[in-house]
Amino acid sequence: MAGTPSHRMSRTAGVPDQDVGPTITAALDDGPLRGTRIEAQVVEGRPPSTLDVPADDGSMYRYCLAEWAQTGPSAVYTFLYLA
Repeated sequence: MAGTPSHRMSRTAGVPDQDVGPTITAALDDGPLRGTRIEAQVVEGRPPSTLDVPADDGSMYRYCLAEWAQTGPSAVYTFLYLA
């Protein structure tokens, strides 16, 4: 299993962001980063529909919301593919 990213992520290209706007905790439910929790910037009041998350080896993993209806300060994401 790849290491746990510990920095704030944007929803595109896995680019670290500055502390801007509200965030949610993204729980990665499966795939190579299963069990990892990262912060993701809220988009138009909602969790982002996809996240590109970097792995320690430099590869990028794409995750998407597991369910469209998410409530509370966190959201569950499921693995899509190696980006």
